[in-house]
Amino acid sequence: MKAQSVTKERRKWPRLALAIPVFVRSRDLKGKEVLEFASALNVSASGALIAVRRAIPLSSRVSLEIPSAPVGESRSMPKTRRKIAARAMRMIHTEGFHLIGMKFTSPLQSTPAQSIRARRKVASPK
Repeated sequence: MKAQSVTKERRKWPRLALAIPVFVRSRDLKGKEVLEFASALNVSASGALIAVRRAIPLSSRVSLEIPSAPVGESRSMPKTRRKIAARAMRMIHTEGFHLIGMKFTSPLQSTPAQSIRARRKVASPK
């Protein structure tokens, strides 16, 4: 019987398999700004896997923008982020697409423990 190797999970944050449309703003090899409509295939608090048509050089700084309907600011609405700074960390070439592993410049949450607390049920005010 063959022994199975167990690899230790290195990620601090769980990945969510969500297909999210994003605009990816980057620069080409000549320094010209490029804007591409793409799809995030999975997302965590610290990064995302993005499917793009144009290759993005590794270590490139990019801006990800999630298109969304305009929502007015209100204290009752949770704070959200639509624009996220990231860096291209790895790339996989597939048929017609490049899968780019992006690392966010700053995590969407400060610690994994906060995400656990956020999932706990909050008592309703009486």
